[in-house]
Amino acid sequence: MSDKIAFQADVSKMLDIVINSLYSEKQIFLRELISNASDACDKLKYWALTNPQVAEYAHDFKIIIKADEKANTLTISDNGIGMNKDDLISHLGTIAKSGTAEFVKNAGDNGSVCELIGQFGVGFYSAFMVADKVELTTRKAGEDTAWHWTSNGIDGFEISEAKKDSCGTDIKLFLKKDAKDYCDTIYLRQIVRTYSDHIAYPIVLDLDKAGEEVVNKGSALWTRQKSEITSDQYKDFYQHISHNFDDPWLTLHFKAEGNIEYTGLLYIPSKAPYDLFQPDKKQSLKLYINKVFISDKIDTLLPNYLRFVKGIIDSADLPLNISREMLQYSPLLEKIKSGTVKRLLKELQKRSKNYDDYITFWRNFGIVLKEGIYEDFNNREDIVAMSYFYSTHDKEKLTTLDEYISRADKEQKTIYYITGDDINVLRNSPQLEAFAQKGIEVLLLNDPIDEFWPQVLPNYKGYSVKHITQADIDMKWERSEQKADEGSLKKLTDFMSDLFKNELGKVITTEKLTTSPVSLTVEDGQMSLHLERLMRNHQQSTAFASTRILELNPYHPLIIKLSDMIMDDKNKSQVEEVARVLLDQAKVAEGEAVSDPSFYAQKVSQYILQSLEKAC
Repeated sequence: MSDKIAFQADVSKMLDIVINSLYSEKQIFLRELISNASDACDKLKYWALTNPQVAEYAHDFKIIIKADEKANTLTISDNGIGMNKDDLISHLGTIAKSGTAEFVKNAGDNGSVCELIGQFGVGFYSAFMVADKVELTTRKAGEDTAWHWTSNGIDGFEISEAKKDSCGTDIKLFLKKDAKDYCDTIYLRQIVRTYSDHIAYPIVLDLDKAGEEVVNKGSALWTRQKSEITSDQYKDFYQHISHNFDDPWLTLHFKAEGNIEYTGLLYIPSKAPYDLFQPDKKQSLKLYINKVFISDKIDTLLPNYLRFVKGIIDSADLPLNISREMLQYSPLLEKIKSGTVKRLLKELQKRSKNYDDYITFWRNFGIVLKEGIYEDFNNREDIVAMSYFYSTHDKEKLTTLDEYISRADKEQKTIYYITGDDINVLRNSPQLEAFAQKGIEVLLLNDPIDEFWPQVLPNYKGYSVKHITQADIDMKWERSEQKADEGSLKKLTDFMSDLFKNELGKVITTEKLTTSPVSLTVEDGQMSLHLERLMRNHQQSTAFASTRILELNPYHPLIIKLSDMIMDDKNKSQVEEVARVLLDQAKVAEGEAVSDPSFYAQKVSQYILQSLEKAC
């Protein structure tokens, strides 16, 4: 008696993409299935350390590949942990374990689906690239009942009880007519050596009468001398552990010796993963103890701002029978973490000297690395030293704080910055006009984390770090333009303050503007407009919203004209109309929503038409 179960909708969509799309590297399915088999052996080996009842199964691990040319089938078997019925439904029939929703969302009708398979970790499903049907027989270690799972990858799957003498999993692929090459043992041997040579367990080709042949070298790559490892082997291992198809941007292989010994083989991808900013995204290093896989869920191996790093850490100084819960609070692990972070940052510091090379990394992961400025007190200055920022100095090339300091006037002891959502909007912010007039460079910070790290880095190498609204320098300079009359200007600011009393704290004049008639800012010490928007977008309370201030440029012809008009009461309605447009203009310049979009659009169109009519 078998149970017929439909795939979740998203799984069906994803499988349709897998089955009906063209792939440049279909052979990658074998790497994925071998990796899954290796993981199953790893899990049983670790489980046996703390569960004596399954220890009898945890020995002589191997992965067997058997091709049947006559039947056109390929079987991959392991003697790892195996699965029960619930595992089969959870892992192979639902979206929970596969990341399928993101896969379907990003795949669409474009791009390389082969790359997406690696990116979203749906390795088992890659079998349907070459198979019309997949049958799986499995028995979980410590359980008596075996299970049979079968599917054509289209209309769900069936599960029934089965017979299996030992724990582990057999995956049988009924190959498509155009996939007969995967019954060729020469071709299979080549694929294994290309993609899975480093797998720690023997990968055995079952050659029937000719016996069995171990195909892979089976040595843990990280235990070998760097001089013995080729760049292709490093790359293959990276693709194995990350399930990515890109080349690593950085490969770091090291051995730490001293009070605690450990080996690390770490990679930084050349492309950012889709889930880099998901709230539950954690670092994904694999922890080994004496080449025995322990866990890939130890959150304390690296800080969260280095969550993009892939790789393994192997230590002989940690006890094999330590639990995952105890590992989270192990002082030895904390030392490993500290040493690993310093090595990574040191390597990044070296690479940051080559701008053209480093900018590839920065555009992918810079926004994440900057989280370390806020989170990591011990390494804060090292991280900020290798951080790049947009600035008013150069529209194309990013700059470091050290480069900023090297260009600053010797009297300037402050690094100034402005925050916002969009670089182009920031470049045209009216608040920058006085700084440009005085030749003072300003950093343009447009990432959400940029609102926070300056709060914990008030000084850098003797320079204070301040938002331009906190500038404590005299922004006045000699000006030859006509200025509005003080009396009429006072009446205009009073009028506008009363008009906008429900939207603004006050309306004032400023010396900081040159070409813009108005700008919008906040009271000193309050959160910036950008930070307030971020909080609002994340449904945070706006009970402590900043008090907005509208600044008028007394030298601008429009403000001069309005201050003249306000002296005659008959112009009140016209002044009010223009004042509303000016406030909306100031909001637009700061990335804020206007109060009445239809009014603003109507008046702008009206003023443009009037200007054109006069020109004609």
